[in-house]
Amino acid sequence: MNRHFVPLSLVFAAALVGCSSSSQPQPESMLAQGANFDSYKTFSWYPMPAIDGLNQPLRLLDQNVRDGVRNEMRRRGYTEDSNNPDLLIAYETATETKMENNPVQVGVGVGGYSSGFGGSINMSSPSVRNYQEGTLVIHAVDAKSNAEVWQGTLSGEMRNKGDLQPAAVRNAVSVAMRDFPSRSAP
Repeated sequence: MNRHFVPLSLVFAAALVGCSSSSQPQPESMLAQGANFDSYKTFSWYPMPAIDGLNQPLRLLDQNVRDGVRNEMRRRGYTEDSNNPDLLIAYETATETKMENNPVQVGVGVGGYSSGFGGSINMSSPSVRNYQEGTLVIHAVDAKSNAEVWQGTLSGEMRNKGDLQPAAVRNAVSVAMRDFPSRSAP
């Protein structure tokens, strides 16, 4: 598996936007035991390597992901504060080539009607295809202790390579953060 932090990954949008199969990818999340999210009010971004100014698609992707995370955090009652954050947010992406194998299938059908009888046999040929699976991991780190308190992961087949549509990226971030704790009303 190839793991890359944001500045090294050019395939993240395809992972997020193109995560599709016959069903919606399901996120996974982990919450640190004893984490008290009622004590967290603010967030900012975990320091990450700068993105090369010449890499415009990656800069656009980074902005779309950050906008999506920012929207989700605000929707859950958190305020962005770069001077004194309670939580630091980071994300990373990974891609992996996977293989899908569809074996030979044989179907037999038999039936009768009125005074007749019929049957059929059908056989499909085996097929193998390679595809790219993309993964988005979002981390929330306690700024004081530098301990990770939450992690959300979304993985799925990449279909639309290079699709950087902001709405699609925001949707994928929203799915990945589905289980992120909301702040209690003050």
